[in-house]
Amino acid sequence: MFTTFRGGQSGAWQVVSQAAVKGVGLLRTPALSVLHSESIALPILPSQTSWRLAGVASHVRYVERGEKEKLVAVQAGLGRPEATRAALIPIKKKSAWWELTQEERRRIFEDKSQHIAASLKYLPAIARQLYHCRDLGEPFDFLTWFEFDPAHSALFEELVAMLRATEEWSYVEREVDVRLEQERLDAE
Repeated sequence: MFTTFRGGQSGAWQVVSQAAVKGVGLLRTPALSVLHSESIALPILPSQTSWRLAGVASHVRYVERGEKEKLVAVQAGLGRPEATRAALIPIKKKSAWWELTQEERRRIFEDKSQHIAASLKYLPAIARQLYHCRDLGEPFDFLTWFEFDPAHSALFEELVAMLRATEEWSYVEREVDVRLEQERLDAE
């Protein structure tokens, strides 16, 4: 199942801010739509689409059994009604990262950067999904998607700052940070 993020003139998510953290950014866009389909969704009206990024949710990499069990036990699902804030953070790693062996990447990812262990404290307040796109010919290697309640905005900023301060982040060549909001649908 592919997930396509389409920046354009309309969509369920309104873009609040958009910044190039490292490298080249994306074209500015007022809205974002998220589509799940059996193939990469192409723009219906290309003239109303600023950009399209696609990826696949895959199995969790670089984790050991115990870590995976801890993640599954505490992570929240996407689409919670109270989670009206989101962030799409596409990331491309340097070729030096991909030249490392799986074991070397794991050592940097968890043993040195504590990516999983340090991130656990932010769950379930912040829901997240990683989409892989390196092998799809996309401009990024990963699309990271986060959803959270506005009350947890400071917690999200803390999480992002922590991840960007790790050794793993030194391998990032390109990163864009797109912040989004969705109107709260109150039950009547």
